[in-house]
Amino acid sequence: MDLSDDGQQLDPEWVELGNNVCGVLRGCRDASAVAQYFVRAGWSSRSSSWRGYEVETSWCQLEVDLVEGPDVLLNGVVDPQRVDELAGILHRFGMSYSLELYEGDNTLVREIQA
Repeated sequence: MDLSDDGQQLDPEWVELGNNVCGVLRGCRDASAVAQYFVRAGWSSRSSSWRGYEVETSWCQLEVDLVEGPDVLLNGVVDPQRVDELAGILHRFGMSYSLELYEGDNTLVREIQA
């Protein structure tokens, strides 16, 4: 997979927020392919482990990790006002997914499934 530094870095205000989003891409067995989708959407990407990637833009940063079975796990931080935009990106990829958005006290505030 080609890594890309062309995208924007996460804005500092979201770094301090901490992880507030997690999700699963169902039936996807390749974290590298997922990272490439994000790169094509203008995000930056870098390897974060043997089988994982970190993708980011100014309003979201996600770890993309392969887990046991046929799924890819997403975990990170998103501007809560742009969670629908993140869902739209996943929808354009043509993937079945679920996303969960949490508040600072780990209270689930929104769930999106497609």
